Amino acid sequence: MLLEHLQAKLDAIAARHLTRTLRAAETPTAPRQTVRGADGVARRQLMFCSNDYLGLAAHPDIAAALAEGAQRWAGGSGASHLISGHTLAHERLEETLAGWYAPHVPHARALSFSTGYMANLAVITALGDAEAEIFSDELNHASLIDGARLARAAVRCYPHADAAALRAALAASTARIKLIVSDGVFSMDGDIAPLPELLTLADEFDAWLVVDDAHGFGVLGEQGRGALEHFGLHSERIVLVGTLGKAAGLCGAFVVAHARIVEYLLQAARPYIFTTASLPAVAHALLASLDLVQGEAGRERRARLQVLQWHLRDGVAALLERHPRLTWRLADSRTPIQPLIVGDNAGVMALAARLDGAGLRVPGIRPPTVPPGQARLRIALCATHGTADVDRLLSGLESAARHLEPA
Repeated sequence: MLLEHLQAKLDAIAARHLTRTLRAAETPTAPRQTVRGADGVARRQLMFCSNDYLGLAAHPDIAAALAEGAQRWAGGSGASHLISGHTLAHERLEETLAGWYAPHVPHARALSFSTGYMANLAVITALGDAEAEIFSDELNHASLIDGARLARAAVRCYPHADAAALRAALAASTARIKLIVSDGVFSMDGDIAPLPELLTLADEFDAWLVVDDAHGFGVLGEQGRGALEHFGLHSERIVLVGTLGKAAGLCGAFVVAHARIVEYLLQAARPYIFTTASLPAVAHALLASLDLVQGEAGRERRARLQVLQWHLRDGVAALLERHPRLTWRLADSRTPIQPLIVGDNAGVMALAARLDGAGLRVPGIRPPTVPPGQARLRIALCATHGTADVDRLLSGLESAARHLEPA
């Protein structure tokens, strides 16, 4: 009975053009990868779908640091942080991150996690107790949404980036503890949250501001410290979550907040307490990654990303002028995430398939990841792309547009 029940669900997913498939890469993360398709054939593709925004995943300094870490720390950590898994490598990483964000979060302390998903679940479930109310942007990442669902707090969603609506919701709340929760950079739209306005509201209503800066870390700010540096924010009300598997080129995550908040997470956050600590070798290598992010290499790569972003945006704008009957539109983004919104699920998958056939990997993103009717290509740029790579993508989109434009 169960198998038949699940097959009916799978058939319904397929009928809505929502089936997801796995592809195996045979080469390391880079703008060009050899990837096995659904037919089992390996093909060389130009990738516009990685979150390796600074192109550090293949940086030789990180590879060397990872090898050095493995020689020093060998394999796994063996247990959770609170049992025996917390090593000097983890401690140094946390101390470095706390120092990074000291100008933005007074009395800062950091706590490391294996993934950003776990870090968000930890923060939201631990702080969102029965005395709290969570105010969540409607386009927040799934991990924030799931954290809110698991928390004991009341949850109220506010319209995307709408500070006025948030203010009204906060004014109506009688909760003792108020948590404003928002992405720093929204992962499917690429826009930056209005964090200064959110922090002003936090001050006005005695609330806390939880920021998931997974896609801002490494990309925004003069030293790559993300949305807080981008806006020059400074407040003990900030609880920052960052991930280290995107612009940092490795894996893992962290929380930086007032030391008392972090101490409470250490005592109460179940995803932290009951999970084996990440590989010490990775924590060791992340120190090399942070040096690259904040140094000259990071600054040069962030500048290169800006050039690529505008080159792509100018090219897509010109393409849409040439094909006015297409319903495509490019989202208003000033980050490496450049979504081309197509609309319907079948249409975006047809477009993605045509690009795939031309050796361009730009997956279609469909509900529930994005709202119904807003299926899109999530074009992700990396600093290791060149303008010629962007031109090749624009050429592929032009060819698809000529084929797909309504008569």
